[in-house]
Amino acid sequence: MWQLFQFPLCPFSRKVRLLLGEKGVGYDLVRESPWEARDEFLDLNPAGTTPVMVDQEKGVTLIDSQAICEYFEETVEKFPLISGTATGRAEVRRLTAFFDQNFYGDVVGPLLHERMKKRLIERAPPDARVLREAMKRANVHMDYMDYLLDHRAWMAGGTLSLADIAAAAHLSVADYLGGIDWAGHETVKRWYAGFKSRPSFRPLLSERMEVITPPPHYEKPDF
Repeated sequence: MWQLFQFPLCPFSRKVRLLLGEKGVGYDLVRESPWEARDEFLDLNPAGTTPVMVDQEKGVTLIDSQAICEYFEETVEKFPLISGTATGRAEVRRLTAFFDQNFYGDVVGPLLHERMKKRLIERAPPDARVLREAMKRANVHMDYMDYLLDHRAWMAGGTLSLADIAAAAHLSVADYLGGIDWAGHETVKRWYAGFKSRPSFRPLLSERMEVITPPPHYEKPDF
């Protein structure tokens, strides 16, 4: 059985969990707070980041969300999430990288630092200026997501793909932390509401990070 080392608000772990859920791959969750830098965890991943997946019986350790997703895409035929033509697969990977790098760097990363890490680790208040800038950038990125979904059934084309999973994973963490203003983004809102109703997504919405409460609409598919 696979073990997934993660913490509830790790967007990259959520990305992996959504993919595993869609593909029907079983695993056990192992709570890992990477900021604690446990020696046992650093032995698995010297970079000290989540997610990490381990199958002790097979002696396999997988590190990095994209590497993990690509591994299961290659080894589990059910529900392909990087499919289609070479051009289509390139677009899936481009947008997955966009959410993992740009959306995370501009929005999710700052929100996690200000509203989670400062509270749990530094015992310090968030910087309002940083929060405002993250929400401003979120709005810009959601304008782009609106554009994509106005021209496509899903983020990268006609079918659900890893790009949608990455987008939903990052958006869910930003929403949990109160960093998303849904006003004016009805297209993304409809897409996300549909995603929240998927069986793969429901377990994520029921989890909570200690001392941090999400907004009331967070786990409601219709919001």
